[in-house]
Amino acid sequence: MPTSITSPTSITSPANRRIPRCVELAAVFQDQLLEEPLTAGASAALRHRQLALITLAKAACRECPLITGCLYRAVVEYDVAGYVAGTTPPQRALIRRRLDITVEPENFDSMAGVTRGNRQVNHSEVVRLRNANPHESLDQLAQRLGCSLSTVKRHLRRERREPIARTTKPKPTVADVLAVAATVTSSSTVSRRPQAA
Repeated sequence: MPTSITSPTSITSPANRRIPRCVELAAVFQDQLLEEPLTAGASAALRHRQLALITLAKAACRECPLITGCLYRAVVEYDVAGYVAGTTPPQRALIRRRLDITVEPENFDSMAGVTRGNRQVNHSEVVRLRNANPHESLDQLAQRLGCSLSTVKRHLRRERREPIARTTKPKPTVADVLAVAATVTSSSTVSRRPQAA
Protein backbone atom coordinates (compact mmCIF):
# COMPACT_ATOMS: atom_id res chain seq x y z
CA MET A 1 0.00 0.00 0.00
CA PRO A 2 1.60 3.33 -0.99
CA THR A 3 2.61 5.75 1.72
CA SER A 4 0.94 9.13 1.58
CA ILE A 5 3.23 12.05 0.95
CA THR A 6 3.16 14.70 3.65
CA SER A 7 4.55 18.17 3.25
CA PRO A 8 7.45 19.07 5.58
CA THR A 9 5.47 21.91 7.17
CA SER A 10 2.63 19.63 8.26
CA ILE A 11 4.88 17.63 10.61
CA THR A 12 5.00 19.00 14.14
CA SER A 13 8.26 18.80 16.03
CA PRO A 14 9.77 20.14 19.24
CA ALA A 15 10.96 23.74 19.14
CA ASN A 16 14.57 22.69 19.67
CA ARG A 17 14.30 19.81 17.11
CA ARG A 18 16.12 16.88 18.67
CA ILE A 19 14.62 14.34 16.29
CA PRO A 20 16.15 14.28 12.79
CA ARG A 21 13.71 14.91 9.94
CA CYS A 22 14.38 11.46 8.48
CA VAL A 23 13.03 9.95 11.69
CA GLU A 24 9.97 12.21 11.67
CA LEU A 25 9.41 11.32 8.00
CA ALA A 26 10.35 7.65 8.31
CA ALA A 27 7.54 6.60 5.98
CA VAL A 28 9.03 8.81 3.26
CA PHE A 29 12.68 7.85 3.76
CA GLN A 30 11.88 4.14 4.02
CA ASP A 31 9.55 4.10 1.03
CA GLN A 32 10.47 1.43 -1.52
CA LEU A 33 10.71 4.12 -4.21
CA LEU A 34 13.63 5.75 -2.37
CA GLU A 35 15.27 2.44 -1.51
CA GLU A 36 15.55 0.95 -4.99
CA PRO A 37 15.85 2.44 -8.49
CA LEU A 38 12.83 2.32 -10.78
CA THR A 39 12.81 -0.13 -13.66
CA ALA A 40 12.95 1.20 -17.22
CA GLY A 41 9.28 0.33 -17.76
CA ALA A 42 7.99 2.13 -14.64
CA SER A 43 4.76 4.06 -15.16
CA ALA A 44 4.60 7.85 -15.31
CA ALA A 45 2.53 7.84 -12.09
CA LEU A 46 5.24 5.88 -10.27
CA ARG A 47 7.95 8.21 -11.58
CA HIS A 48 5.89 11.23 -10.49
CA ARG A 49 5.43 9.74 -7.01
CA GLN A 50 9.15 8.99 -6.74
CA LEU A 51 10.00 12.57 -7.73
CA ALA A 52 7.58 13.87 -5.07
CA LEU A 53 9.25 11.65 -2.44
CA ILE A 54 12.73 12.79 -3.48
CA THR A 55 11.65 16.44 -3.36
CA LEU A 56 10.22 15.97 0.14
CA ALA A 57 13.29 14.04 1.34
CA LYS A 58 15.65 16.62 -0.17
CA ALA A 59 13.82 19.47 1.59
CA ALA A 60 13.90 17.58 4.90
CA CYS A 61 17.65 16.91 4.56
CA ARG A 62 18.38 20.51 3.59
CA GLU A 63 16.81 21.86 6.79
CA CYS A 64 18.35 19.20 9.06
CA PRO A 65 21.24 20.42 11.25
CA LEU A 66 22.78 16.92 11.15
CA ILE A 67 23.22 16.77 7.36
CA THR A 68 27.00 17.31 7.32
CA GLY A 69 27.80 14.47 9.72
CA CYS A 70 25.16 12.27 8.15
CA LEU A 71 26.60 12.78 4.67
CA TYR A 72 30.17 12.19 5.84
CA ARG A 73 29.29 8.91 7.57
CA ALA A 74 27.16 7.72 4.62
CA VAL A 75 30.04 8.36 2.20
CA VAL A 76 33.14 7.51 4.24
CA GLU A 77 32.11 5.07 6.96
CA TYR A 78 29.00 3.09 5.99
CA ASP A 79 27.55 1.85 2.73
CA VAL A 80 23.89 2.53 3.48
CA ALA A 81 20.86 2.15 1.24
CA GLY A 82 18.20 4.67 0.33
CA TYR A 83 18.12 8.44 0.30
CA VAL A 84 20.58 9.81 2.88
CA ALA A 85 21.79 13.36 3.54
CA GLY A 86 20.37 14.65 0.27
CA THR A 87 22.01 11.93 -1.83
CA THR A 88 21.01 8.71 -3.57
CA PRO A 89 23.12 5.50 -3.46
CA PRO A 90 24.46 6.09 -7.03
CA GLN A 91 25.45 9.65 -6.08
CA ARG A 92 27.29 8.41 -2.97
CA ALA A 93 29.05 5.75 -5.06
CA LEU A 94 30.19 8.48 -7.47
CA ILE A 95 31.38 10.65 -4.57
CA ARG A 96 33.43 7.70 -3.25
CA ARG A 97 34.94 7.07 -6.71
CA ARG A 98 35.94 10.72 -7.04
CA LEU A 99 37.47 10.69 -3.54
CA ASP A 100 39.10 7.30 -4.26
CA ILE A 101 37.69 5.63 -1.16
CA THR A 102 36.14 2.22 -0.63
CA VAL A 103 33.62 1.34 2.03
CA GLU A 104 33.14 -2.31 2.86
CA PRO A 105 29.54 -3.46 3.18
CA GLU A 106 28.55 -4.24 6.74
CA ASN A 107 28.36 -7.85 7.89
CA PHE A 108 24.88 -7.68 9.44
CA ASP A 109 24.95 -11.34 10.52
CA SER A 110 27.94 -10.87 12.80
CA MET A 111 26.60 -7.54 14.10
CA ALA A 112 23.33 -9.17 15.04
CA GLY A 113 25.10 -12.12 16.60
CA VAL A 114 23.94 -14.64 14.02
CA THR A 115 26.21 -17.65 14.11
CA ARG A 116 26.79 -20.45 11.67
CA GLY A 117 28.05 -23.82 12.75
CA ASN A 118 31.54 -24.96 11.71
CA ARG A 119 32.58 -21.76 10.02
CA GLN A 120 36.09 -20.35 10.06
CA VAL A 121 36.39 -17.32 12.34
CA ASN A 122 38.05 -14.37 10.65
CA HIS A 123 40.74 -12.60 12.72
CA SER A 124 39.68 -9.11 11.65
CA GLU A 125 36.05 -9.97 12.45
CA VAL A 126 37.00 -10.91 16.04
CA VAL A 127 38.97 -7.68 16.46
CA ARG A 128 36.22 -5.56 14.88
CA LEU A 129 33.53 -7.08 17.09
CA ARG A 130 35.69 -6.59 20.20
CA ASN A 131 36.29 -2.93 19.32
CA ALA A 132 32.61 -2.40 18.52
CA ASN A 133 31.44 -4.12 21.73
CA PRO A 134 34.00 -3.38 24.47
CA HIS A 135 31.32 -3.79 27.15
CA GLU A 136 30.65 -7.45 26.25
CA SER A 137 32.50 -10.30 27.88
CA LEU A 138 34.75 -12.49 25.77
CA ASP A 139 32.28 -15.31 26.29
CA GLN A 140 29.50 -13.18 24.77
CA LEU A 141 31.73 -12.39 21.78
CA ALA A 142 32.45 -16.10 21.34
CA GLN A 143 28.71 -16.80 21.31
CA ARG A 144 28.16 -14.05 18.71
CA LEU A 145 30.89 -15.50 16.53
CA GLY A 146 29.82 -19.11 17.04
CA CYS A 147 33.24 -20.17 18.26
CA SER A 148 34.93 -21.12 21.51
CA LEU A 149 36.15 -18.71 24.16
CA SER A 150 39.70 -19.92 23.58
CA THR A 151 39.43 -18.99 19.86
CA VAL A 152 38.43 -15.41 20.75
CA LYS A 153 41.29 -15.17 23.29
CA ARG A 154 43.78 -16.53 20.74
CA HIS A 155 42.75 -13.91 18.13
CA LEU A 156 42.92 -11.08 20.66
CA ARG A 157 46.39 -12.20 21.86
CA ARG A 158 47.49 -12.28 18.22
CA GLU A 159 46.14 -8.74 17.73
CA ARG A 160 48.13 -7.48 20.73
CA ARG A 161 51.31 -9.09 19.36
CA GLU A 162 50.81 -8.16 15.68
CA PRO A 163 48.11 -5.52 15.15
CA ILE A 164 46.18 -5.80 11.89
CA ALA A 165 47.90 -3.67 9.29
CA ARG A 166 45.97 -0.41 9.11
CA THR A 167 45.74 1.43 5.85
CA THR A 168 47.92 4.52 5.83
CA LYS A 169 45.66 6.31 3.40
CA PRO A 170 43.95 9.11 5.33
CA LYS A 171 40.21 9.51 5.24
CA PRO A 172 38.93 12.50 3.28
CA THR A 173 38.04 15.56 5.30
CA VAL A 174 34.49 16.75 5.79
CA ALA A 175 35.29 19.68 3.48
CA ASP A 176 36.47 17.24 0.76
CA VAL A 177 33.26 15.21 1.00
CA LEU A 178 31.07 18.33 0.96
CA ALA A 179 32.86 19.78 -2.08
CA VAL A 180 32.58 16.58 -4.14
CA ALA A 181 28.98 16.02 -3.00
CA ALA A 182 28.04 19.54 -4.10
CA THR A 183 29.49 18.87 -7.55
CA VAL A 184 27.86 15.45 -7.88
CA THR A 185 24.41 16.50 -6.67
CA SER A 186 24.33 19.67 -8.75
CA SER A 187 25.43 17.86 -11.92
CA SER A 188 22.83 15.12 -11.43
CA THR A 189 20.03 17.66 -11.13
CA VAL A 190 21.15 19.34 -14.35
CA SER A 191 21.50 16.11 -16.33
CA ARG A 192 19.46 13.00 -15.58
CA ARG A 193 21.38 10.90 -18.12
CA PRO A 194 23.28 7.94 -16.63
CA GLN A 195 26.98 8.56 -16.25
CA ALA A 196 29.54 6.15 -17.68
CA ALA A 197 31.50 4.29 -15.04
